Amino acid sequence: MTKLRYDTETIKEKISHYVLDLLKDESEPDDDRLKQIIANVISEDPDKLSLSLQEKRELALNVFNSLRRLDVIEPMMQDPQVTEIMVNGPNDIYYEKGGKLYRSEIRFKDKNSLLTLISCFFANSNRPLNEANPISDLRLPDGSRANAVLPPVAPDGPIITIRKFTGIRHDIASLIRQGFVTDNMARFLFECVKNKKTIFLCGGTGSGKTTFLNTLSSFIPSEERVVTIEDSAELSLQGITNLVRLEARLPGPDGSGEITIGTLIRAALRMRPDRIIVGEVRGTESADMMHALNTGHPGSMCTGHANSCYEMLERLTGMVMAGSGLPFEAVITQISMGIDIVLHITRNREGKRYVDEISCLLPPEDNEYKLMTLFSNKGGENFVQHCSDETLYKISSYR
Repeated sequence: MTKLRYDTETIKEKISHYVLDLLKDESEPDDDRLKQIIANVISEDPDKLSLSLQEKRELALNVFNSLRRLDVIEPMMQDPQVTEIMVNGPNDIYYEKGGKLYRSEIRFKDKNSLLTLISCFFANSNRPLNEANPISDLRLPDGSRANAVLPPVAPDGPIITIRKFTGIRHDIASLIRQGFVTDNMARFLFECVKNKKTIFLCGGTGSGKTTFLNTLSSFIPSEERVVTIEDSAELSLQGITNLVRLEARLPGPDGSGEITIGTLIRAALRMRPDRIIVGEVRGTESADMMHALNTGHPGSMCTGHANSCYEMLERLTGMVMAGSGLPFEAVITQISMGIDIVLHITRNREGKRYVDEISCLLPPEDNEYKLMTLFSNKGGENFVQHCSDETLYKISSYR
């Protein structure tokens, strides 16, 4: 961008005040109307600055972004190659591109500017964010997800993290070309989904769980009825017409009105679903999910955070016990009966994402989970198939 010959922040603030003053007696204008008002104010050049046409355009865009968008980080929101934006304070901004993190030279004017932006942004979407409730999540209109944390929880200044929705829908062929899965893995998972095997996907933050879940959904027969349940709606299932989408709701300012994942799972059971897809489980709602998987809803899918397939089962055990009060032995039996395939996705240091383990969950022995590794890829270069094609066929066959 062209470097302006004046104090950008100062003149941007002045123009913004002029525009807001003009709008004080006018109802909320749409984007085109606001852009026209900004252009008119800049054309009148209230501070008698000698601006080139390019500088005026740049100033108009900056003012519009500060009033209606995400201010200085809006250009990163518009960059399709940027997949995540991390603002750790007014002077500490990072972004992810191509799976790698970079530090940006972009800065906010000060903590108050960043705080005002975040507070207004969440307030416009009716998401409470203040000292009494300093942590909140928000789904943007384009499908991106934002998380904000305010002081005093964040002592170094307001924090906002945005995971962008790129709009790119990966099909299985593109994931094979990228080395995310192999052709044999893809065929096996296709048969598992088609034949209603329940699949649990796990991995770290940003490893690609939701992306791959969306891809696997394309294998679901189009005539089936699917209910999706999410904390913040991110799933974009492909090829399903009979689709019901449910999203959890945070409590209001008075503490009432909360709708939890567990509540939505219980509600979904009364909606006659063929499959239930839970975007992520992280707490006591796991007990409701396991109840659903064991009461006539095979072929369901879910994701969770873990470092391996086995660790996911251990975490899931603790969460189900916390939400159900069932004894340890009963929980292990219930999970082993409810889940067929556990799949782990990882992201290496170079930013490459791939499935590094696919395992089949067998009946437990001596109150311990028994996993049969079907595929593995330790290091991201060598995919290994640990059993014969005949065994894979038997595991993925119809119940």
